[in-house]
Amino acid sequence: MLNLIVHRAKRFHHSRNAEAMCISIFPRLGYSRLMRLLLVILLVLASPVSAFAAATAWQDVAPGARLRLISSDVRQPDGSTLVGIELDIPQTLKTYWRLPGESGIPTEFDIAGSAGVSQASIEWPYPQPETSGGFLEYVYRGPTVLPIVLRTSGTPVLSARVTMGVCSDVCVPVRASFQLPLSFASADLGQSIRLQQAAALAPIAWDRSGSAFGDVTFDPKAHTLQVGLSDPAVDPASVIATADDPSLVFGMPQKSPDGRSIWLKLRGVDRGADWVGRSVQLTFMTVRGAYEVSERVSAP
Repeated sequence: MLNLIVHRAKRFHHSRNAEAMCISIFPRLGYSRLMRLLLVILLVLASPVSAFAAATAWQDVAPGARLRLISSDVRQPDGSTLVGIELDIPQTLKTYWRLPGESGIPTEFDIAGSAGVSQASIEWPYPQPETSGGFLEYVYRGPTVLPIVLRTSGTPVLSARVTMGVCSDVCVPVRASFQLPLSFASADLGQSIRLQQAAALAPIAWDRSGSAFGDVTFDPKAHTLQVGLSDPAVDPASVIATADDPSLVFGMPQKSPDGRSIWLKLRGVDRGADWVGRSVQLTFMTVRGAYEVSERVSAP
């Protein structure tokens, strides 16, 4: 049965229409990332049992909102494992990306008190930019999974405190504490699919030949970051610029009159700092999925 599943996955992979099918069904995953997820899904379908046991109980944290932790229960040879924060909310509510924007509440994931867990890194899916009350925010709406890579040793027990914003017209911080033993006795393939699907939406380092962008400069008079367009695969309207200071928020990208660059105006207070030599991170979408790259600001 497994050979049949793999054979069908390979046939799909080599189909002339495979990429078009992938992009039309899951446009934000990208072809190569979707193929990896597809193989996991097919393996689950071939499994006689697909349990959803690797999870804590739900905790109600606000009206219409509840939180829990989920785990793949799979440990890689380097000791890493994939867990996640699952937020169950309707589409009318939202939570925030790693850079909340001008008015959002940042998510905090504290693993102090855990046993056998040395570090945790949230793999942030590409967000939805939106303007609320005149403020630019980067959000997730509706049910959301934030995948987290843990570094583990021995028989770990994850003790986590979560703080995040849940907002409609009014934004409130919600808090929850969880304890989740990680036995790695039996992989939870159902949770693995959901976690890998969320992780597939997270930007990865630009790995194509050539630069994604041209020169990056800052116009101090216009308070605007100017980013040259280089690779046609980049969706100019999707570019998000972030700096080392989370209080600095750049606006949505606008194409220059000649179409060769995009401009991202710095919103809020400009402290007048010299931008030459500073690094900015550019997060963006392509037909292959989300990417990110760090660029150094050069002299205009």
